Amino acid sequence: MKKDREEHIIPDLEIIDLEESEIPTNDFAENEEAYGEDAPLSEKPSSGKRFPRINIHFVLLAAFVIFIGGIVYKIMNFGEYIDLDEIFKDGKGTYEDTLDEILPLMDASGRRLDTNYDDGLTIVAFGNAPFADDRGSEDNLANIIAETTGATVYNCSVSNSYMASQSPNISSPDYPMDVYTFYWLAMLACGSDISRSFDEANAELGENVPPEAEEVINTLSTLDFNTVDVITVMYDATDYLQGHEMYSDSNSTDIQQFTGNLEAGIEVLQDIYPHIRIIVMSPPYAFSDKVDENGDYISSDIARYGQDVLSTYVIKEYTSCATRNVTFIDHLYGTITEDNAPKYLTDHLHLNVDGRREIAKRFEYALNFYNKSE
Repeated sequence: MKKDREEHIIPDLEIIDLEESEIPTNDFAENEEAYGEDAPLSEKPSSGKRFPRINIHFVLLAAFVIFIGGIVYKIMNFGEYIDLDEIFKDGKGTYEDTLDEILPLMDASGRRLDTNYDDGLTIVAFGNAPFADDRGSEDNLANIIAETTGATVYNCSVSNSYMASQSPNISSPDYPMDVYTFYWLAMLACGSDISRSFDEANAELGENVPPEAEEVINTLSTLDFNTVDVITVMYDATDYLQGHEMYSDSNSTDIQQFTGNLEAGIEVLQDIYPHIRIIVMSPPYAFSDKVDENGDYISSDIARYGQDVLSTYVIKEYTSCATRNVTFIDHLYGTITEDNAPKYLTDHLHLNVDGRREIAKRFEYALNFYNKSE
């Protein structure tokens, strides 16, 4: 026990009086020997030199002033001055963003074939209401086109018809109006012996037979299409409003689709009559037949009946025409749009006379686009 106590005895400590120390505290250079070269920095006295303090507020203020100055400089020197009077000296011009695809007639090798109008121009029009409305009037669309182009126009449109067949077969007692879809009319024009199917369909329709049915059947059965220069096709928004199928990714010529029926008809016409230029015109804008709480027609970009809205029908139709290398005139965005539709429609669907004249004007433009004589 005694031994353990001796081992834990606290040694004597030497107390240093700093006030009596001979080593100065403010000049390390003169007393370097007292401290030694290896003394740690923490033990070395200050040299006595002081740096001025930096005010952080002045630094931030200076940075802010420089920043604001840079912004002002950028604004004052951004871009170049534009003289609007110089830009609009020839008028304000127009902005067009349409799906128009105006193509010439091409031969099998891809060479352009110009249509010769010297011996007259012959046009055959397929479709529904746009061509069928007011058929006997000079304000009928086909008659307006005949007047403005000087062409002979055979109006083979059928009122209350549609594009997409509801049955894959022509003889369907459930859907007798299918015979008046574009594909079956094109087949009739190409010489197919299907007149009996039209007779059967008309018998099923009874009093609902389209008033121009007989005229159209006779024209397509007897007209020499070797003398025809142009075929134009225009169906309105009926397929959209009736909820008909729009397109098929697996079968581009499925006649039960809006675009498939169109492509199937174009295919047979191009095969039999390669000399005829085909011009497809989209539906103009149409409202849905649904109304809101105020009694106003709801936009066709909102209401759906089948696969999609009306604009998608037009976009898909454009794609089909591009695939088949035929001219496509976009009336939905380029002629009668949602903005001006009330000016050109009699209701939510049908064109008034001014609307037909706008359609005819755009058709004439596409018709003569590649005409050298024009």
